[in-house]
Amino acid sequence: MMRIIPAIDIIEGKCVRLSQGDYNKKTIYSSNPFEMAQRFEDHGIGFLHLVDLDGAKSSKIINHKILEQIALKTALNVDFGGGLKSIEDVKVAFESGASQVTLGSIAVSNPKIFIDLFEKYGVDKIILGADFLNNKIKTNGWLNDSGNDLMDFLEYYISKGIKYVIPTDISKDGMLKGPSTEIYKDVLKSFKDVCLIASGGISSIEDLEELKEAGCEGAILGKAIYENKIRLKSLMNFIEQEC
Repeated sequence: MMRIIPAIDIIEGKCVRLSQGDYNKKTIYSSNPFEMAQRFEDHGIGFLHLVDLDGAKSSKIINHKILEQIALKTALNVDFGGGLKSIEDVKVAFESGASQVTLGSIAVSNPKIFIDLFEKYGVDKIILGADFLNNKIKTNGWLNDSGNDLMDFLEYYISKGIKYVIPTDISKDGMLKGPSTEIYKDVLKSFKDVCLIASGGISSIEDLEELKEAGCEGAILGKAIYENKIRLKSLMNFIEQEC
């Protein structure tokens, strides 16, 4: 079974999508992220990927109150990311109701803190975010090039015991031209026990079928929903077939 995980990206309290991580290419889809989360739940979806883009840019958690509202008033299991650069930020995210947190930039800038958090909260609570462009890891809301190779980056942390990873191909994100399935196949071939959550480029139910066939544990999709390329009813049918 592959989990379906809609994304809500937040800037200034609004639900937005960026194209290829460019903050200047922003489309606002809703002024109320909570109502959007409710819509997902009403269509049988149990998971949500909530991204604090304000936090990612400013290097500290900002939109935790929206996380708290969604976690308190829906039954969604929320994975929260963006701007989590310290032990205190991660603590705030979990106290605000996150089921999991995605950590990317801190895994590059401070591996010791990342591993400390992983050991403190456990294998099922911490997701390694691996945002990449041309197979190189990018950080801080995709603004900085870390110089780390994608496969080397994954290998290091998987060897430390990390279980969940979200490799996001920035070149695909928000473009609705299909996911990087071949890269995901390579990752899953190299790291057989990893739970890979696909992210970026998903534009159809066929894409989801392809990712499921490849062995992905989950799939994050955003713009395809907001642009009605994939209707929520179709997602509900996909989920019911999975069950």
